[in-house]
Formats: sequence, structure tokens, C-alpha cells
Amino acid sequence: MTFRKLSTTVSTLVIGLSLATAASAKDGAIKIGAAVYGLNAEFMQLWADAAENHPAVKSGLVDLTVFDGRYDALVQQDQFETMITQGYDAIVFVPIDIDAGATAVELAHEAGIPVVGSNTMVNSKLLTSYVGSDDVQAGYMEAKSVLDKMGCKGNVVILEGPIGQSAQIQRGEGNKKALAECPDVKVLEQQTANWSRAEAQSLMENWLTAHDKEINGVIGQNDEMALGAIEAIKSAGLSVSDFAIAGVDGVTDALNAVKEGSMASILQDGAAQAQGAIDVAIKAVKPDYKPMSEIWKQYPQMTWEDGKKTEYNVPWTPVTLENVDALLAKRK
Repeated sequence: MTFRKLSTTVSTLVIGLSLATAASAKDGAIKIGAAVYGLNAEFMQLWADAAENHPAVKSGLVDLTVFDGRYDALVQQDQFETMITQGYDAIVFVPIDIDAGATAVELAHEAGIPVVGSNTMVNSKLLTSYVGSDDVQAGYMEAKSVLDKMGCKGNVVILEGPIGQSAQIQRGEGNKKALAECPDVKVLEQQTANWSRAEAQSLMENWLTAHDKEINGVIGQNDEMALGAIEAIKSAGLSVSDFAIAGVDGVTDALNAVKEGSMASILQDGAAQAQGAIDVAIKAVKPDYKPMSEIWKQYPQMTWEDGKKTEYNVPWTPVTLENVDALLAKRK
């Protein structure tokens, strides 16, 4: 599936209902809602597309609705209340805020609806399980790639995710861990660009002006922001090759940038997170269910254990010149 086709598919999800899935669902299908923090950028579009293409959804066993949280914790809570009123059987939750999302989980729990976390965490002990990746590790890996290229000397800037989201918090922890290994490196600026390429470009333009020829590295806590920094560097008439730049997610433009040598990236397998979470959610409703997604074979270290684990960790894949073409091929 090309990115253009993917964007068209996901646009139908923004209104909160996948009509095609609902129309084809069998009577008595398990009704699952996926409440994601936002569908503006490619990564969550890939996540949502994988959820829509889960074998249980395609077969009609599951009637799936994907809700666009629009990067707003209150919107997500309203969507939970809608799902509770409409009698959903289970919810998969990708929260925008690690603390604010706990209220939504509590409401679902009180209504007897199991909630499975995916991709980003929420501070709640009421989740049935969580299917995601270790963001502290990702933050360390991306920062280390920048610092290694800099030879552990010079100055960096850090583009953060939305303040209060678990990925921003944990990738920040990983960034600090790597920076502690390079005491001669100075952080000149650190600010959120809210996972946005446009916001990151604007910030980076300001930083390039404020710190003329002083910035050596850019740690973007996701690929979109790293790509925004690259655009700012190009717009300033500077050479991207003079900067060490890294992001996280492995979105399509980042894969191409790695191939060009402009940046480093770490692939976050949103498809595995989404499909794994749906398998676990179905299990919470249908105790005799066996997982239908192929991701358990793809990542055998994610032991199914009858779907009763409290956390499933999807591994990271560093993007390299050796694997980038294969990763790009999967997007087509």
C-alpha cells in the first residue's frame, strides 16, 4: 500500500467509524474501539491501517471502529464515554497524555469494558495489558547515533514529543542516558514540536539563527521532527551532511532520508503493536480465542502465553543501508 492510498484509507477513520468494516461485520461480532491520539501523521496512519487489516477484522469476527483523538485528552475521554454508552466489548487505547488518560481507563473499567494499551502508556493499573515498544531504549539508541557521529563533542538540540505523553517522557530519559556518556556535549535547546514536522522546522529555523554555526547534532524524538529539522537546515542554505541527525519510527520519508545519508532512524513496528493489541483485546472478550495475526511468528520473543501477559514488548529495528530497501518495499 502506498502512502497516498494509506492516507485516503485513514481519512475515513477520522469521523470515528469504519463503514466498510461495520457493513461487513457478522451478527454478533466483537465490537472493539481503537482510541488513538491522532491521525495527522504517517506513523499512526500505519498503525490504524494495520488494525483495519487484522485477520479478525477482515473476517468479520471483529467490528472495529478507529477514533481520532485529535491530540486532545478531553476528546479521547469523550470518545471513551461514547464507546461505553454504545456498549463496546473492548477498547484499544493509544493515549495522548500518560496521566489524563487514566480517567478514561477508569470509566471503561467501571463499565466492565477491558482496555488494552498500545504504543503509548497510561498511568493506570486497570489496563488488561499493554502492547508497545521500550521508548527509553529508543531514546538512547537515537541519541547515541547522533553523539557517535559527533565523536562525543559539540552541541546538540532536542526536539521533544508532546509534553506529558509517555513516548516524550521515556525517549527523553533515553536521550539523557546517552548524553550522560558524553559530558563534553552541550544541549543548546530542548523544546516540544508535538511530533510535527512543520513545528520542528520552525523551531529549528529559530535555533539556527540564535546559535549561528554552533549546532552539531539534532535529536528528534520522532522522525517527523527530525525531517522538519532537515528542511530548516536546507532552507538556511546549510549542508545537511554537516549535522548529525536522528529520529524514531521509520516513516517512509525517514527511510528515504536514511538511504540518502541525511539522518538515522529506528523502526517502530506500529503494525505489530496494533495487531498484537487487537489479539489481546479479543482474548479478553473471548477466552478461547487463539491469535490470528502473523506478528507472533514474526517476533517469537513476544511469547503469547495464552494472551494473559500484562505487557508485550515489540522490538525496535535500527534502519540501515542494508535493510532500508526491504523496509521501503513493504510500504508499497
